[in-house]
Amino acid sequence: MRIDLMTPESFAQRNGLTFNQPDILVEALTHRSYVNEHEEPGLADNERLEFLGDAVLGYLAGEWLFHRFPDLPEGELTRLRASVVQRDALAILARDADLGAALRIGKGEEASGGRDRDNNLCDGFEAVLGAILVDQGLDGVRAFIMPRLHKQLEIVLETQTDKDARSMLQEWSQAKHGLTPQYRIVEATGPDHDREYTVETTIGDHVVGRGIGRSKQAASQAAARDAVSGIDRDLPTGLD
Repeated sequence: MRIDLMTPESFAQRNGLTFNQPDILVEALTHRSYVNEHEEPGLADNERLEFLGDAVLGYLAGEWLFHRFPDLPEGELTRLRASVVQRDALAILARDADLGAALRIGKGEEASGGRDRDNNLCDGFEAVLGAILVDQGLDGVRAFIMPRLHKQLEIVLETQTDKDARSMLQEWSQAKHGLTPQYRIVEATGPDHDREYTVETTIGDHVVGRGIGRSKQAASQAAARDAVSGIDRDLPTGLD
């Protein structure tokens, strides 16, 4: 996959960021493979900033969830926070920000697809958060990350809310018909970093539900919920 490269300055502009210390962003975007291949005075990789960004991300996600869901117990808050800041979720945020195009990586790492590797994207994204913290403080990180976490939480909540629907549909289908629901993607639209999937769930040869989501899993769960909503109307028909 071809990626049009960006300078750190272009990356900052693309994401509405302004740095008082531009060098801190350069460090945040520097992978250790780049450092290994270049002998430049003062050159540093992004691992220390990644450590800092991971810490501030966990704090801000926890603070926001604490106020957003005042009645949730500690265990549920912990589970939600983990879902919002997990590696897959951060990779989505990093791709939305076009971070891979701005990473400074070594030739070997680039040749092996390092610009689109989840680990590199997540580490780089956390490092950028660390750089913002050093440059602009906690409020700067909050302004950058919170709108993105809102979007990510919507996906997580959609996924978590519909898990019971999938289980319910499977239990009902197996008990009534001795069949396990199947899920199939019937449509995928949008660019690679912002796909929207349409999924149908079938029991036997019958389509019993249809759903849309930003991930295959979320779309499948939405289809299950659609099917469950029809159980009271004695759907699916013709399976006996």
